[in-house]
Amino acid sequence: MLFICYPKCSTCQKAKKWLDEHNIKYTERHIAEENPSYDELKKWHETSGLPLKRFFNTSGSVYRELQLKDRLAAMSEEEQLQLLSENGMLVKRPMIVKDDTVLVGFKEAEWTEKLI
Repeated sequence: MLFICYPKCSTCQKAKKWLDEHNIKYTERHIAEENPSYDELKKWHETSGLPLKRFFNTSGSVYRELQLKDRLAAMSEEEQLQLLSENGMLVKRPMIVKDDTVLVGFKEAEWTEKLI
């Protein structure tokens, strides 16, 4: 299982603590040092069944600087995936990737249902 996070993010820290408390084994990946590729993001998006917008860190400074709130709707899926693959700080985290499960953001109830 892959745990994609930004170590300074308090939500990521909370999610990591939750994983450790539940003895769930994972491989940690620092999103800013090893950004997901276009192909990874495309596959995860398809697997998750979530709208692509959910993969964006809408509360991040890069999202605001690029004014994506106003621009995202006019962009194609390909353009959005390309943008996500170019800057890890745009990607919502933490993220879990395990077989046919992709969880975006930390929601304890959802993680409990899918991982325990």
